[in-house]
Amino acid sequence: MDTQAKTTTSTTDQAPAARPHVNVTLETPIQRGAGVIDVVQLRKPLAGALRGINLAELLVLRAESVMLLLPRITTPTLTREEVAAIDPVDLVALSTEVINFLVPAQQLQTAKANQAMAMESLSV
Repeated sequence: MDTQAKTTTSTTDQAPAARPHVNVTLETPIQRGAGVIDVVQLRKPLAGALRGINLAELLVLRAESVMLLLPRITTPTLTREEVAAIDPVDLVALSTEVINFLVPAQQLQTAKANQAMAMESLSV
C-alpha cells in the first residue's frame, strides 16, 4: 500500500504575493451527504489562520493543532467533525503538506535533497 500523499502544487502568476496551493488526494475519501471528497486543496496559511495554535505543536505534527488548522485552510472546507473522523494516513499526508508551507524554501529543498540521498543509500 502506497501511503505517500499524492500532491500537486500550483501558484497564481497574477501577483507576486500569491499563496501556493497543494492538492492532496485522500486514500480514504470523505463522505459528505450524497457526495464524496477525494481531493482536498490546502492553501498556505497566513498568520491569522494560525491564531490560537501553538506553532511548536504544529511543527511536531500534534494532531490537535493540525486538526484545528485544517478547517481554516481547506477547499472544500472540511468541518471539525470531518477532520476528526479522517483516516490517520490522510491526516499525516495533510499534516506533512501543512509543515511544508511553514518551512523556509531553502531549508525544505535541503531536507528533500537529504531525504533523496538517504533513500538512494538504502536501495543499494
